[in-house]
Amino acid sequence: MLIEINNLIKTYSMGENEVTALRDIDLRIDKNEYLAIMGPSGSGKSTLMNILGCLDTPTSGVYKFRNVDVSSLDDDALSAMRNKEIGFIFQNFNLLPRLNALQNVELPLVYSGTPTAERRSRAIKSLERVGLADRMDHKPGELSGGQRQRVAIARALVTNPGILLADEPTGALDSHTGEDIMRLFHDLHQEGNTIILITHEQEIADYAHRNIFIKDGTIHYDRPNTSRKSVV
Repeated sequence: MLIEINNLIKTYSMGENEVTALRDIDLRIDKNEYLAIMGPSGSGKSTLMNILGCLDTPTSGVYKFRNVDVSSLDDDALSAMRNKEIGFIFQNFNLLPRLNALQNVELPLVYSGTPTAERRSRAIKSLERVGLADRMDHKPGELSGGQRQRVAIARALVTNPGILLADEPTGALDSHTGEDIMRLFHDLHQEGNTIILITHEQEIADYAHRNIFIKDGTIHYDRPNTSRKSVV
């Protein structure tokens, strides 16, 4: 079991009031799963993503990652887990404009103190893995939207994380480029990566093997995707 969540609740204080964003969430995710978490705005899916990504902690309940109780970790331990175990992919890429593609991909390894030669080698391999061997010296402003997302995916892969957590990964792309990115996710899953998509688009969720729908802070359904899109 890669992820185990039991009776998870998340509340926020809004002045004198408390808002419950997640209530009684139970979830199991195995290694090499490919799943999509869906829900409308305000459903709680972003809150769940932040907890899965160790960017936030639950108010109560248990979140275990590789059998480690994440709920009990302090800020430094959470930061270390994020850097080592979670590969983040965002809708707007979050690349540093003054750095070239190779330098952007190296960043997580810089933060973890990886020696220069090793991090350069790993970053090159990661860019090759996403088909950007010939764009390593280009800055984000010199790349297309699809290429920038590939750089972001390479950056997410460079630490060999336990999961790839992708938040609306095609939201800033045209439909053709979005299909290219979903094809890449398919290939990465075939290579053994665990992929969690956060999306409000059923069309994107249809690529995943398992669909989870959140509504009003609870899991409305969690089921295999028996009609998933084929990738050619």
